[in-house]
Amino acid sequence: MSAATESARFLIIDDHPLFREALHSAVQITYPEVDTVEARSISEALDLLAEAKTFDLALLDLSMPDVHGFDGLLQLRTRHPRLPVLIVSGHEDAKIISEALSYGAAGFVPKSARKDDLAAAIRSVMEGTVYVPETYKGNHPDADSADRANLMQRLSTLTPQQLRVLQMLRQGMLNKQIAYELQVGETTVKAHVSEILRKLNVYSRTQAVIEVSRLDNAELFRDQAGF
Repeated sequence: MSAATESARFLIIDDHPLFREALHSAVQITYPEVDTVEARSISEALDLLAEAKTFDLALLDLSMPDVHGFDGLLQLRTRHPRLPVLIVSGHEDAKIISEALSYGAAGFVPKSARKDDLAAAIRSVMEGTVYVPETYKGNHPDADSADRANLMQRLSTLTPQQLRVLQMLRQGMLNKQIAYELQVGETTVKAHVSEILRKLNVYSRTQAVIEVSRLDNAELFRDQAGF
């Protein structure tokens, strides 16, 4: 194990105490020098992250009591975009794995995985690569390309100011924070958000952020000069 891994800190986020204990044990057996911290909910995890504690990896269960679907992953990704998030889930459906990866997960490992597989997943993510189960086939590339092209077309209808607001939404900023940064009123921000939702054909801020989380910043602002 490298020195970097020996001094690392992992955040385990799961509401089931028995699984937290099992995951903690698996990590400690594989990486005995790693400091592991546990959170029982997304809100507790966000509180820990807000306390200026540095974490090198988060291990997240998708099924949490205070979030729905991928909202927990999205909150972690928008508020702490540099924190790698490894999904450790009881769900093994290929579609769920694909969605988790498209929303920014650094990897996906089933809860049924052996300790050796979990160790391989953690090692891959710590080395900067994405880990998926060997049985995962992924989406058809043509379908992925069509989805991205459709999203880019919808984004092309946004004005430069709306794109800036969207980027701030992606960072987890509130309306009043966006208003302060742009030096406009909150009413103006709300109007921009409404237009963003309409043009992207989504119904909530969360859905909008989920959509653009499929793209990196370069893609999001690639054609801004021509809008």
